[in-house]
Amino acid sequence: MPSFDITSKVDLQTLDNAINTVKKEISNRFDFKDSPVSIELNKKDYILNLEAESDMKMKQIIDVVISRAIKQGIEGTAFNFEKDAYPSGKVVKKEVPVTNGLKQEDAKKIVKLIKDGGLKVQVQIMDEIVRVTGKKIDDLQEAIALCKSASLGIPLQFVNMKS
Repeated sequence: MPSFDITSKVDLQTLDNAINTVKKEISNRFDFKDSPVSIELNKKDYILNLEAESDMKMKQIIDVVISRAIKQGIEGTAFNFEKDAYPSGKVVKKEVPVTNGLKQEDAKKIVKLIKDGGLKVQVQIMDEIVRVTGKKIDDLQEAIALCKSASLGIPLQFVNMKS
């Protein structure tokens, strides 16, 4: 029976390339000359640590991070900017978690979405992926289209298609 997996992962090398591009762009910008800026990626925990002189410069860094990530093929929703920046001495710091794997509640949302769609497929949660199985590939493609059209707020990848 044909099947595919739904996941939400960010390729570490692509993310690292995007962050290095951000560092280069920020270091070359005139408005960031002589201001303390730090952009570090914790590869183990998938956390981006940002430091800037003010809130305005923090927002500019976030804009650059999103635009460079999108150019590298990473969706902007992969970054969780919900936490507020906090002052630390003369700088403003912000921790930005990067989505890596589906959380249980997100997986349940996807399963509910597909089941409510009335498609002839079986859906099951397997750790950080959701496996979708059906009798026809057309049914699976409908499930992919349904997931893409729904705004779940998380980046989804459809991988491991088997027929």
